[in-house]
Amino acid sequence: MAGTSKGPMIRVLVVDDSALIRAMLHRALQNHPRIEVIGEAENGIDAIKKIAALRPDVVTLDVEMPQMNGIGVLERAAGKVPVSFVMVSTLTESGGRITLEALQKGAFDYVTKPSATDVRDAEFQDAVIRKVLAASLAKGKSRQILRPPGQNAPKIPPNKVTGWVVTIGISCGGPQTLTEMLPAFPSDFVPIIITQHMPAQFTKAFASQLDAVAAMRVKEAADGDKLENGMVYVAPGSHHLTLRRSGVKMTIKLDDGPKVSGHRPSADVMFRSVAEQCGGRAVGVIMTGMGRDGADGIVAMHESGIQTVGQDEQTSLVYGMPKVAAETGHLDHVVPLHQIPQAINRLLKSGNPAAAGV
Repeated sequence: MAGTSKGPMIRVLVVDDSALIRAMLHRALQNHPRIEVIGEAENGIDAIKKIAALRPDVVTLDVEMPQMNGIGVLERAAGKVPVSFVMVSTLTESGGRITLEALQKGAFDYVTKPSATDVRDAEFQDAVIRKVLAASLAKGKSRQILRPPGQNAPKIPPNKVTGWVVTIGISCGGPQTLTEMLPAFPSDFVPIIITQHMPAQFTKAFASQLDAVAAMRVKEAADGDKLENGMVYVAPGSHHLTLRRSGVKMTIKLDDGPKVSGHRPSADVMFRSVAEQCGGRAVGVIMTGMGRDGADGIVAMHESGIQTVGQDEQTSLVYGMPKVAAETGHLDHVVPLHQIPQAINRLLKSGNPAAAGV
Protein backbone atom coordinates (compact mmCIF):
# COMPACT_ATOMS: atom_id res chain seq x y z
CA MET A 1 0.00 0.00 0.00
CA ALA A 2 1.35 3.41 -0.92
CA GLY A 3 0.22 5.36 2.13
CA THR A 4 -1.45 8.75 2.30
CA SER A 5 -0.56 12.34 1.58
CA LYS A 6 0.63 12.62 5.17
CA GLY A 7 3.28 9.93 4.81
CA PRO A 8 4.05 6.33 3.82
CA MET A 9 2.31 3.34 5.36
CA ILE A 10 3.67 2.14 8.69
CA ARG A 11 4.06 -1.65 8.65
CA VAL A 12 3.31 -3.27 12.01
CA LEU A 13 3.88 -6.79 13.33
CA VAL A 14 1.65 -7.72 16.29
CA VAL A 15 3.22 -10.16 18.78
CA ASP A 16 1.25 -11.61 21.71
CA ASP A 17 0.49 -15.10 22.99
CA SER A 18 -3.17 -14.14 23.53
CA ALA A 19 -5.40 -14.37 20.46
CA LEU A 20 -7.76 -11.91 22.17
CA ILE A 21 -5.04 -9.27 22.63
CA ARG A 22 -3.75 -9.79 19.08
CA ALA A 23 -7.26 -9.21 17.75
CA MET A 24 -7.69 -6.15 19.95
CA LEU A 25 -4.40 -4.63 18.74
CA HIS A 26 -5.18 -5.47 15.12
CA ARG A 27 -8.61 -3.85 15.39
CA ALA A 28 -7.19 -0.69 17.01
CA LEU A 29 -4.37 -0.27 14.50
CA GLN A 30 -6.39 -0.90 11.35
CA ASN A 31 -8.53 2.14 12.23
CA HIS A 32 -5.66 4.46 11.28
CA PRO A 33 -5.22 5.18 7.55
CA ARG A 34 -1.41 5.10 7.70
CA ILE A 35 -1.01 1.85 9.65
CA GLU A 36 -0.98 -1.60 8.05
CA VAL A 37 -0.81 -4.74 10.20
CA ILE A 38 1.35 -7.04 8.07
CA GLY A 39 1.43 -10.06 10.34
CA GLU A 40 1.01 -11.61 13.78
CA ALA A 41 3.15 -13.85 15.98
CA GLU A 42 2.20 -15.72 19.15
CA ASN A 43 5.64 -16.15 20.75
CA GLY A 44 9.13 -14.70 20.63
CA ILE A 45 10.63 -17.37 18.39
CA ASP A 46 7.91 -16.82 15.81
CA ALA A 47 8.42 -13.06 16.18
CA ILE A 48 12.15 -13.25 15.37
CA LYS A 49 11.40 -15.23 12.19
CA LYS A 50 8.68 -12.81 11.06
CA ILE A 51 10.76 -9.70 11.82
CA ALA A 52 13.44 -11.09 9.47
CA ALA A 53 10.94 -12.12 6.80
CA LEU A 54 8.49 -9.21 6.87
CA ARG A 55 10.76 -6.28 7.85
CA PRO A 56 8.14 -4.31 9.82
CA ASP A 57 8.64 -0.70 10.83
CA VAL A 58 7.16 -1.25 14.30
CA VAL A 59 6.56 -4.34 16.42
CA THR A 60 4.00 -4.35 19.23
CA LEU A 61 5.63 -6.85 21.58
CA ASP A 62 4.09 -8.75 24.49
CA VAL A 63 6.30 -8.69 27.57
CA GLU A 64 5.58 -12.19 28.86
CA MET A 65 5.24 -15.11 26.41
CA PRO A 66 6.10 -18.82 26.35
CA GLN A 67 9.23 -20.16 24.58
CA MET A 68 10.81 -16.68 24.29
CA ASN A 69 9.56 -13.56 26.06
CA GLY A 70 9.76 -9.96 24.91
CA ILE A 71 13.13 -9.41 26.58
CA GLY A 72 14.57 -12.30 24.56
CA VAL A 73 13.28 -10.76 21.34
CA LEU A 74 14.85 -7.40 22.19
CA GLU A 75 18.19 -9.01 23.02
CA ARG A 76 18.25 -10.59 19.59
CA ALA A 77 16.79 -7.79 17.49
CA ALA A 78 16.87 -4.33 19.11
CA GLY A 79 19.51 -2.14 17.49
CA LYS A 80 20.36 -4.86 14.96
CA VAL A 81 17.47 -4.36 12.55
CA PRO A 82 15.73 -1.07 11.63
CA VAL A 83 12.57 -1.58 13.67
CA SER A 84 11.02 0.05 16.75
CA PHE A 85 9.40 -1.94 19.55
CA VAL A 86 6.36 -0.88 21.56
CA MET A 87 5.92 -3.18 24.56
CA VAL A 88 2.44 -4.36 25.56
CA SER A 89 2.51 -4.84 29.31
CA THR A 90 0.27 -6.04 32.12
CA LEU A 91 -0.64 -3.36 34.65
CA THR A 92 1.16 -4.95 37.60
CA GLU A 93 4.32 -4.23 39.57
CA SER A 94 6.05 -7.26 38.07
CA GLY A 95 4.87 -6.21 34.61
CA GLY A 96 6.30 -2.76 35.32
CA ARG A 97 9.73 -4.11 36.27
CA ILE A 98 9.96 -6.21 33.11
CA THR A 99 8.70 -3.34 30.96
CA LEU A 100 11.33 -0.98 32.38
CA GLU A 101 13.98 -3.61 31.65
CA ALA A 102 12.68 -3.77 28.10
CA LEU A 103 13.06 0.00 27.68
CA GLN A 104 16.69 -0.28 28.78
CA LYS A 105 17.24 -3.06 26.25
CA GLY A 106 16.06 -0.96 23.33
CA ALA A 107 12.26 -0.79 23.34
CA PHE A 108 10.89 2.60 22.32
CA ASP A 109 7.85 2.78 24.62
CA TYR A 110 5.03 0.73 26.08
CA VAL A 111 1.28 0.53 26.49
CA THR A 112 -0.57 -1.31 29.26
CA LYS A 113 -3.24 -3.87 28.48
CA PRO A 114 -6.84 -3.16 29.43
CA SER A 115 -8.74 -5.82 31.34
CA ALA A 116 -10.25 -8.73 29.42
CA THR A 117 -13.71 -7.30 30.10
CA ASP A 118 -12.82 -3.97 28.52
CA VAL A 119 -11.07 -4.98 25.30
CA ARG A 120 -12.66 -2.10 23.35
CA ASP A 121 -11.18 0.50 25.69
CA ALA A 122 -10.98 3.72 23.64
CA GLU A 123 -8.12 5.17 25.69
CA PHE A 124 -6.03 2.06 25.07
CA GLN A 125 -6.74 2.10 21.34
CA ASP A 126 -5.77 5.77 21.12
CA ALA A 127 -2.54 5.14 23.06
CA VAL A 128 -1.56 2.24 20.79
CA ILE A 129 -2.02 4.34 17.65
CA ARG A 130 -0.16 7.37 19.04
CA LYS A 131 2.77 5.30 20.22
CA VAL A 132 3.07 3.28 17.03
CA LEU A 133 3.10 6.51 15.02
CA ALA A 134 5.78 7.99 17.28
CA ALA A 135 7.82 4.77 17.25
CA SER A 136 7.86 4.74 13.46
CA LEU A 137 9.65 8.10 13.45
CA ALA A 138 12.42 6.79 15.71
CA LYS A 139 12.81 3.30 14.30
CA GLY A 140 16.28 1.93 14.86
CA LYS A 141 17.57 5.24 16.24
CA SER A 142 16.91 5.17 19.99
CA ARG A 143 20.41 4.25 21.12
CA GLN A 144 22.12 6.69 18.75
CA ILE A 145 19.90 9.56 19.93
CA LEU A 146 20.54 8.88 23.60
CA ARG A 147 24.27 8.39 23.39
CA PRO A 148 25.92 9.92 20.31
CA PRO A 149 29.61 8.98 19.95
CA GLY A 150 31.79 11.14 22.21
CA GLN A 151 28.83 13.02 23.69
CA ASN A 152 28.22 11.35 27.06
CA ALA A 153 27.11 13.72 29.81
CA PRO A 154 30.21 14.87 31.75
CA LYS A 155 29.94 14.38 35.48
CA ILE A 156 29.41 17.43 37.67
CA PRO A 157 31.91 17.81 40.55
CA PRO A 158 30.58 17.98 44.13
CA ASN A 159 29.33 21.45 45.06
CA LYS A 160 27.84 23.29 48.02
CA VAL A 161 24.81 24.87 46.37
CA THR A 162 21.79 24.83 48.68
CA GLY A 163 18.28 26.24 48.71
CA TRP A 164 17.50 25.44 45.07
CA VAL A 165 15.26 22.89 43.37
CA VAL A 166 15.54 21.28 39.93
CA THR A 167 12.25 20.12 38.45
CA ILE A 168 11.89 17.87 35.38
CA GLY A 169 8.79 17.13 33.31
CA ILE A 170 9.20 14.17 30.95
CA SER A 171 7.15 11.47 29.24
CA CYS A 172 7.75 9.10 26.30
CA GLY A 173 11.45 8.20 26.22
CA GLY A 174 11.85 9.34 29.81
CA PRO A 175 13.10 6.11 31.42
CA GLN A 176 15.89 5.73 28.86
CA THR A 177 16.76 9.45 28.90
CA LEU A 178 16.87 9.81 32.69
CA THR A 179 18.98 6.67 32.99
CA GLU A 180 21.52 8.38 30.74
CA MET A 181 21.34 11.79 32.43
CA LEU A 182 21.03 11.30 36.20
CA PRO A 183 24.46 9.65 36.72
CA ALA A 184 26.05 13.00 35.79
CA PHE A 185 24.85 14.60 39.05
CA PRO A 186 26.98 14.26 42.23
CA SER A 187 25.66 12.72 45.43
CA ASP A 188 25.30 16.13 47.14
CA PHE A 189 23.37 17.85 44.32
CA VAL A 190 20.30 19.96 45.06
CA PRO A 191 16.97 18.09 45.21
CA ILE A 192 15.49 17.04 41.88
CA ILE A 193 11.77 16.42 41.49
CA ILE A 194 10.48 14.51 38.45
CA THR A 195 7.07 14.08 36.90
CA GLN A 196 7.26 11.14 34.50
CA HIS A 197 4.04 10.00 32.86
CA MET A 198 3.77 6.40 34.09
CA PRO A 199 1.16 4.13 35.71
CA ALA A 200 1.04 3.98 39.51
CA GLN A 201 2.11 0.32 39.45
CA PHE A 202 5.36 1.23 37.67
CA THR A 203 6.77 4.32 39.42
CA LYS A 204 8.23 2.60 42.48
CA ALA A 205 10.17 0.18 40.27
CA PHE A 206 11.19 3.08 38.05
CA ALA A 207 12.60 5.00 41.02
CA SER A 208 14.51 1.89 42.11
CA GLN A 209 15.94 1.48 38.62
CA LEU A 210 17.20 5.08 38.61
CA ASP A 211 18.54 4.69 42.15
CA ALA A 212 20.74 1.83 40.94
CA VAL A 213 22.57 4.02 38.40
CA ALA A 214 22.62 7.47 40.06
CA ALA A 215 25.00 8.84 42.70
CA MET A 216 22.02 10.68 44.21
CA ARG A 217 19.40 8.66 46.07
CA VAL A 218 16.18 8.19 44.08
CA LYS A 219 12.79 7.36 45.62
CA GLU A 220 9.13 7.43 44.77
CA ALA A 221 7.86 10.63 46.39
CA ALA A 222 5.67 10.35 49.48
CA ASP A 223 3.36 12.97 50.95
CA GLY A 224 5.31 15.06 53.47
CA ASP A 225 8.79 14.22 52.17
CA LYS A 226 11.20 17.03 53.04
CA LEU A 227 13.30 18.17 50.09
CA GLU A 228 16.97 17.42 50.80
CA ASN A 229 20.19 17.72 48.84
CA GLY A 230 21.29 14.45 47.35
CA MET A 231 17.72 13.27 46.73
CA VAL A 232 15.64 12.69 43.59
CA TYR A 233 11.87 12.41 44.05
CA VAL A 234 9.72 10.71 41.38
CA ALA A 235 6.01 11.55 41.38
CA PRO A 236 3.92 8.43 42.00
CA GLY A 237 1.81 7.49 39.01
CA SER A 238 -1.38 8.05 40.99
CA HIS A 239 -0.79 11.63 42.18
CA HIS A 240 0.28 15.09 41.08
CA LEU A 241 3.47 16.24 42.82
CA THR A 242 3.36 19.73 44.33
CA LEU A 243 5.46 21.64 46.86
CA ARG A 244 4.58 23.30 50.15
CA ARG A 245 6.84 25.87 51.83
CA SER A 246 7.10 26.39 55.58
CA GLY A 247 9.77 28.99 56.29
CA VAL A 248 12.94 27.71 54.66
CA LYS A 249 11.69 24.11 54.62
CA MET A 250 10.11 22.71 51.48
CA THR A 251 8.02 19.54 51.53
CA ILE A 252 6.19 17.46 48.96
CA LYS A 253 2.41 17.47 48.87
CA LEU A 254 0.71 14.82 46.75
CA ASP A 255 -2.62 15.56 45.09
CA ASP A 256 -4.96 12.88 43.70
CA GLY A 257 -7.21 15.40 41.97
CA PRO A 258 -8.41 15.19 38.36
CA LYS A 259 -6.04 14.82 35.42
CA VAL A 260 -4.52 18.06 34.15
CA SER A 261 -3.37 18.41 30.53
CA GLY A 262 -4.50 14.81 30.13
CA HIS A 263 -2.29 13.41 32.88
CA ARG A 264 -1.97 12.59 36.54
CA PRO A 265 0.78 13.21 37.48
CA SER A 266 0.99 16.34 35.36
CA ALA A 267 4.12 18.35 34.65
CA ASP A 268 1.95 21.49 34.44
CA VAL A 269 0.77 21.01 38.03
CA MET A 270 4.31 20.45 39.28
CA PHE A 271 5.78 23.40 37.37
CA ARG A 272 3.05 25.79 38.54
CA SER A 273 3.62 24.73 42.14
CA VAL A 274 7.35 25.37 41.80
CA ALA A 275 6.61 28.80 40.33
CA GLU A 276 4.42 29.64 43.33
CA GLN A 277 6.63 28.24 46.08
CA CYS A 278 10.29 28.58 45.08
CA GLY A 279 10.73 32.33 44.67
CA GLY A 280 12.89 32.02 41.58
CA ARG A 281 15.37 29.61 43.20
CA ALA A 282 14.65 26.75 40.83
CA VAL A 283 15.38 25.47 37.35
CA GLY A 284 12.56 24.05 35.22
CA VAL A 285 13.46 21.39 32.65
CA ILE A 286 11.12 19.91 30.04
CA MET A 287 12.27 16.86 28.13
CA THR A 288 11.25 14.18 25.63
CA GLY A 289 7.57 13.28 25.45
CA MET A 290 4.34 13.33 23.44
CA GLY A 291 1.70 16.03 23.80
CA ARG A 292 1.75 19.44 25.46
CA ASP A 293 1.84 18.72 29.20
CA GLY A 294 4.30 21.09 30.86
CA ALA A 295 4.07 23.95 28.37
CA ASP A 296 1.71 26.06 30.50
CA GLY A 297 3.81 25.33 33.56
CA ILE A 298 6.95 26.45 31.74
CA VAL A 299 5.22 29.78 31.06
CA ALA A 300 4.31 30.13 34.75
CA MET A 301 7.87 29.40 35.86
CA HIS A 302 9.45 31.74 33.35
CA GLU A 303 7.07 34.56 34.32
CA SER A 304 7.95 34.03 37.99
CA GLY A 305 11.66 34.52 37.26
CA ILE A 306 12.68 30.85 37.10
CA GLN A 307 15.15 29.83 34.39
CA THR A 308 13.74 27.21 32.02
CA VAL A 309 15.56 24.59 29.94
CA GLY A 310 14.20 22.44 27.12
CA GLN A 311 15.72 19.37 25.51
CA ASP A 312 16.52 19.90 21.84
CA GLU A 313 14.85 18.12 18.93
CA GLN A 314 17.88 16.09 17.86
CA THR A 315 18.31 14.29 21.21
CA SER A 316 14.61 13.94 22.13
CA LEU A 317 13.20 10.49 21.45
CA VAL A 318 9.88 12.31 20.94
CA TYR A 319 10.02 16.05 20.28
CA GLY A 320 6.54 16.87 21.51
CA MET A 321 6.48 18.38 25.00
CA PRO A 322 9.74 20.34 24.50
CA LYS A 323 8.56 21.59 21.10
CA VAL A 324 5.27 22.97 22.45
CA ALA A 325 7.12 24.56 25.37
CA ALA A 326 9.60 26.18 22.97
CA GLU A 327 6.73 27.55 20.87
CA THR A 328 5.47 29.50 23.90
CA GLY A 329 8.62 31.63 23.74
CA HIS A 330 9.27 30.99 27.45
CA LEU A 331 12.19 28.56 27.23
CA ASP A 332 15.41 30.34 28.16
CA HIS A 333 17.72 27.58 26.89
CA VAL A 334 17.34 24.73 24.40
CA VAL A 335 20.02 22.13 25.06
CA PRO A 336 21.04 18.66 23.81
CA LEU A 337 20.67 15.87 26.35
CA HIS A 338 24.37 15.49 27.14
CA GLN A 339 24.69 19.22 27.98
CA ILE A 340 21.63 19.54 30.24
CA PRO A 341 23.34 18.62 33.56
CA GLN A 342 26.12 21.16 33.04
CA ALA A 343 23.65 23.86 31.99
CA ILE A 344 21.58 23.25 35.14
CA ASN A 345 24.68 23.34 37.31
CA ARG A 346 25.88 26.64 35.86
CA LEU A 347 22.46 28.20 36.41
CA LEU A 348 22.39 27.06 40.03
CA LYS A 349 25.90 28.26 40.85
CA SER A 350 25.66 31.65 39.21
CA GLY A 351 22.01 32.66 39.17
CA ASN A 352 23.04 34.42 35.96
CA PRO A 353 21.16 33.31 32.82
CA ALA A 354 24.07 34.10 30.53
CA ALA A 355 26.36 31.84 32.55
CA ALA A 356 24.53 28.73 31.38
CA GLY A 357 26.56 28.99 28.21
CA VAL A 358 23.78 27.64 26.02
